[in-house]
Amino acid sequence: MNKKANRLVNETSPYLLQHAYNPVDWYPWSQEAFEEAKRRNAPVFLSVGYSACHWCHVMEHESFEDETIAKQMNEQFVCIKVDREERPDIDQIYMTSVQLITQRGGWPMSVFLDHNAKPFYGGTYWPKTNKHGMPGFGEVLRRIRSIWDEHPEDVEKAGEDLQSEIQRLGTLEVEKSPVNKVAIENAVVMMLKSADRRHGGFGTAPKFPHPMDVRVLMRAVKRFGNMDALEVVRLTLDKMARGGIYDHLGGGFARYSTDAYWLVPHFEKMLYDNALLLSCYLEGYQMTGDPFYKQVSREICEYILRDMTSPEGGFYATEDADSEGVEGKFYVWSEAEIDEILGSEESRLFKHCYDVTTHGNWEETNILNLPKPLKECAEELSLTLEDLQSRLECSKAYLFEAREKRIHPGKDTKILASWNGLMIAAMAQASVVLQQPKYATAAASAARFILQKMVTQDGRLLHSYKDGQARFNGYLDDYGCFIDGLVEVTLATGDPSYAEAGSKLAKRMVEQFSDSSNGTFYYTSADHETLIARQQDIQDNATPSGYSMAVTSLLKLGRLLHDDSLEESGIRALEAAGMTIKTKPYAVAQLLIAADFLVGPAWELVLYPGDHKEDGLKVESALAERFLPNKLLLIADEKSTSTESLKPHFEGREAVNGQVTLYRCEKGRCLAPVVGVEDVLKAISEI
Repeated sequence: MNKKANRLVNETSPYLLQHAYNPVDWYPWSQEAFEEAKRRNAPVFLSVGYSACHWCHVMEHESFEDETIAKQMNEQFVCIKVDREERPDIDQIYMTSVQLITQRGGWPMSVFLDHNAKPFYGGTYWPKTNKHGMPGFGEVLRRIRSIWDEHPEDVEKAGEDLQSEIQRLGTLEVEKSPVNKVAIENAVVMMLKSADRRHGGFGTAPKFPHPMDVRVLMRAVKRFGNMDALEVVRLTLDKMARGGIYDHLGGGFARYSTDAYWLVPHFEKMLYDNALLLSCYLEGYQMTGDPFYKQVSREICEYILRDMTSPEGGFYATEDADSEGVEGKFYVWSEAEIDEILGSEESRLFKHCYDVTTHGNWEETNILNLPKPLKECAEELSLTLEDLQSRLECSKAYLFEAREKRIHPGKDTKILASWNGLMIAAMAQASVVLQQPKYATAAASAARFILQKMVTQDGRLLHSYKDGQARFNGYLDDYGCFIDGLVEVTLATGDPSYAEAGSKLAKRMVEQFSDSSNGTFYYTSADHETLIARQQDIQDNATPSGYSMAVTSLLKLGRLLHDDSLEESGIRALEAAGMTIKTKPYAVAQLLIAADFLVGPAWELVLYPGDHKEDGLKVESALAERFLPNKLLLIADEKSTSTESLKPHFEGREAVNGQVTLYRCEKGRCLAPVVGVEDVLKAISEI
């Protein structure tokens, strides 16, 4: 029997299209849906999820594909389906309501609204029928409709109260507090209290990577010599990259671990996690020189280029946890499969290192992970580390080739400006640290794609692109993340056109998103659709907040272009959040990274390679491998030195006597130029 399509069939979101043939009469978020609810005097059921969400798929199969449940939904409610990745503004508001109602949140998110979009009840996943102490979804629908019909005054009061509380929680309480190194040091002390000293990371299961926190701790190591922070950083980076949360065959990290020791992931892969963790491992390599972190960084980049890059240049959003309807099926192995592919001797080595057994380590299957460092494994196997690594790389290549023949998880191929900005920045950084130009090429290609396809003629940045169509007003994190990406592409390529494009977007961001009375930022622009609240999203979640990325990008771009107005906007917003930094540092790690940049020293370095190419390359390599998180490094070439926007960095400067020459400035003061490869290398070691 042919299934009838609902209204979602006209959408571009892969998540909404997954529901386009449900028997539920879904609407996308629209005024039409609320007008229909008012006409019928029916409550609105809002369901929010995303394509890589395992439990979203479960609720769809159990309830939204069920004819009886769908009939109940259609007759008694007007039903709206939203992709949280397309509409984070809607997700943000109604997630707050669910957390207020249930003291917890997550996806799928299920919220009941009145005709004016005010929430009056909500939750997350409900099973189709009563089980595990949870009411069945059909029973929830029946009760809600009964309350709607019999107690309209209670519905109205709940909606008013929740709207008021959402508005209160979504407004930053501005109380300026000094943002200085003392504030940063105190924040680090508070962060370290939540560190897991046995398994790495922060908190307990389920365990998320917290890359911004790790990057703050690395800055504490450099600024304060905090060896405790270094221990937590190394333990966390080691445990995550050796755990099952990391894809040891194909590269890239899953979203989070369901346990405290990083073995069993929720298998979906998100672009933003891999962007943030790429920056983390690059900085970890710079700080420690550990080649393992360099390898992980390179493997993330290769995964993104291979599996997550569109032919047009932008980066895709997510890969699902499920394939063939089973979570993790693509990634797990039986012992017999490993033996058959590798043969007895290589299989013996691989199984010893990667925790492969007959009965497995998860649901009678094996999630590949490295319980011990390879150096320890080599000693146990009476091999040199180099020999073991070489043989394991060969085995991994064979297993990867075999895995590629499996049915792959679904992929959400929409392109989001914010997440692309994060990956553009990370990929550009990788090109410098790993000295691999193709990563800069990929970052620049993605940046050009967004500038050409997702910026309107009047200069507005749009949020999402899919099937040749860019949609939705850009949000604050779209602007902040993408501008930061444009800064990093400028530094990686020396092409000032990216910073110039960033300047136009930054000025629009300040104009459209800032509260002129106190310098803070809203999540949505002044010309955005009116919702029941206009939020200020200062606290980081799995991604850095739009507020913190706006501050970060303004400080870096303002310094790069010597544009005081941009830098002052960033400083004002950072200072307005000073009390939050002081009292809740664990919630605003990206703001702490921005604060570290502002407190400085943030060196503006200009390198003239000179006439001897090998000298210039030696110095570039030394700068690439040194942990200088707050530097802005420009390498003089014909393109960078001839542009007006970067002129202040190059004016009156040259390669002295044709030798490699380094110019150093910081907050309006400049030091004498350093000339000659040996003296330049010495100066770099002293920065």
